[in-house]
Amino acid sequence: MLRDVFEDDHVAFRQMVGAFVGKEIRPHYREWELAGRIPRDLFRRLGEVGILGIAVPAQYGGAGEPGYKYSAVLTEETMREGLGLGTVRVHMDIVLPYLLRYASEEQKQRWLPKVAAGDLVLAIAMTEPQTGSDLAGITTRAEPREDGYLLNGSKTFISGAVNADLVIVVARTSPPLPDNRRHGLSLLVVEKGMDGFRVGGELHKIGLRTQDTAELFFDDVHVPHDNLLGAEGEAFGYLGHNLPQERLSIAVGSQAAAQGAVAMAVDYVRDRRIFGRTLSEFQNTKFVLAECLAEVEAGQAVVDRALNTHERGQLSPVDAAKVKLFASELQGRVTDKCLQLFGGYGYILDYPIARMYADARVTRIYGGTSEVMKTIISKAAGL
Repeated sequence: MLRDVFEDDHVAFRQMVGAFVGKEIRPHYREWELAGRIPRDLFRRLGEVGILGIAVPAQYGGAGEPGYKYSAVLTEETMREGLGLGTVRVHMDIVLPYLLRYASEEQKQRWLPKVAAGDLVLAIAMTEPQTGSDLAGITTRAEPREDGYLLNGSKTFISGAVNADLVIVVARTSPPLPDNRRHGLSLLVVEKGMDGFRVGGELHKIGLRTQDTAELFFDDVHVPHDNLLGAEGEAFGYLGHNLPQERLSIAVGSQAAAQGAVAMAVDYVRDRRIFGRTLSEFQNTKFVLAECLAEVEAGQAVVDRALNTHERGQLSPVDAAKVKLFASELQGRVTDKCLQLFGGYGYILDYPIARMYADARVTRIYGGTSEVMKTIISKAAGL
């Protein structure tokens, strides 16, 4: 499929990323899966070659390349091979934009150079044991004090929690208003090593084996005023601002993974012999892959349109919900069909398709469930 999304600089960046993936990621990925996380040092290697700081302004040690498309290239180059780097995507696509947009000049000077170099790993903590998509129901509290805030509460399902050095925590700094439950939430940057801040045991997932995920606990953690991100009480609006990119990032990964699953299935059925013929010669195989190829091409068109719209600053929350819903559901269908063509081997973790199948399931949950996406879309349509 001819794509009009990327320019020459993106193509050159893709070549560099491809070489990095081949040398630094692909040979070690299975080892990382068994360890349950990518190594902390990978962030520094990504920083050394300029990938991690591609969107960080030059005055803070980055490349100063605006736009999300460079990050999309990294996502595509890894997800097509089933080499998910979820915590890197969280660092670059989800958390870094908050620092770029809402951090003060002093905070940018303090954090961004180390973020670009990979010396500071970022995470964000929104979800609580009893609060998922309903962010207005957050109960983690940060009581204002003369010298900062006293933070108490817990978070769960936090991607990158184990490796993270800075965690943006969404906490309630004042009570909600009777007519506005969203009022009173703030963003506080909690640093590794702060007294009372504890990372719980890792949560063992059915997929995303290299993405460390854990609970966080805050017991009278003193957070100085200097670590308040943006204005007090305005977090809900801030979170909404970055949701389109977060959901687009998931869609880009889902689309690339689906495309990779089809490519793997095509290669497999051409080599696999059964009843004296290659699996690719059977009509069912041809029809299944034809369906997958058509779906993947349609998905690419939807994702590419969203990428171009986002680059112009025009991707609305509703359109982001549409592309996230479409791409994540597509990923689930296509990966399932491709795994079936592998037969028993598709269920063996030595084959990437098995890992991709398990990884695909969560994309319909995180970043807003498919049901939440449908609610957003239907509400916009006046239903």
